[in-house]
Amino acid sequence: MKLMPDFPAYATPLDKAGWWALRLFCVAVLVYLLAPILVIMPLSFSESSFLVYPIHGWSLKWYENLFSSEEWARAAKNSFIVAPAATLIATVLGTTAAVGLARTSFPFKGLLMSLLIAPMVVPIVVVGVSTYLFFAPLGLADSYLGLIVVHAALGAPFVLTTVLATLQGFDHNLVRASLGLGETPMRTFFRITLPVIAPGVVSGALFAFATSFDEVVVALFLAGPEQLTLPRQMFNGIRENISPTIAAVATLLILFTTSLLGVLEWIRGRRA
Repeated sequence: MKLMPDFPAYATPLDKAGWWALRLFCVAVLVYLLAPILVIMPLSFSESSFLVYPIHGWSLKWYENLFSSEEWARAAKNSFIVAPAATLIATVLGTTAAVGLARTSFPFKGLLMSLLIAPMVVPIVVVGVSTYLFFAPLGLADSYLGLIVVHAALGAPFVLTTVLATLQGFDHNLVRASLGLGETPMRTFFRITLPVIAPGVVSGALFAFATSFDEVVVALFLAGPEQLTLPRQMFNGIRENISPTIAAVATLLILFTTSLLGVLEWIRGRRA
């Protein structure tokens, strides 16, 4: 990779200075965004009982404490129960809604689209309060089902938008030809439509999984003691006792999220 570009002959010193100023600004923004995230990682290997710099010694005892703790194990189990279930529901709902919206035209279609993606723009605190008030009389508060349903509603818009983007270049004549040759709509969907939109479905599912796995505000309202997820357990840990074990959990979550982004880039690369 060339650090110094080949400036055209007509480039003035001011043009070259602007080029370097823009790159330095981008680097500064990148450091500003990533520094608060990366600063927690060295603390997870500190032997100190407090989250402080400078680090005087190194240890893996906070990771040992994390993997031997029943509370953290239960929180991890709950996250891996809620997030995959919510992702499955969000993927099915978002994909079917996207296929339906792409194939039909009807009045107020734009309004319906706005309503479907509303969970992406409504403040999450409003979602938490309203779902608690709605679910509590139904007995869904403090339950896995209530948490899964809300997380699915939060993740479905991501699946809807990514699948709709994939369907922009889809040739619907393929579906008509398949139906004309006698295939059922279900077999046509799985053999014609789904393979084409698979990158969008997988991308949306990964976004839905990350949304559910990282969500804490709704969990504060709906999760009982038996449904504490990892983010909710981290919130409790910060409020009651700031331990470097939280830094170990945060480090593992950063690595997990980074791996999800890597999968997304791999999918985009295959699609390109």
